[in-house]
Amino acid sequence: MDTEKLLGLGLEPVLTTSELAEYVGVQVQAIYDLRTDGRGPSGIRVGREIRYRISDVRRWLDSLHEPEPALGDRGGER
Repeated sequence: MDTEKLLGLGLEPVLTTSELAEYVGVQVQAIYDLRTDGRGPSGIRVGREIRYRISDVRRWLDSLHEPEPALGDRGGER
């Protein structure tokens, strides 16, 4: 089923664990490890598989974003 059809039905696209791992550039096992540690994105269990809503992935990635250093911050130099 294509994305346009899903959106037309009011459904949000989801990613498989493999697709998510490829998207963020890590091994599949890293996604499983992050979830086990409670640091990964929330997922939806569908049978034996886990799917990830795009909005949940975006929220998870936003939570990992490091703040930009304040103006005048020279990395700890004095």
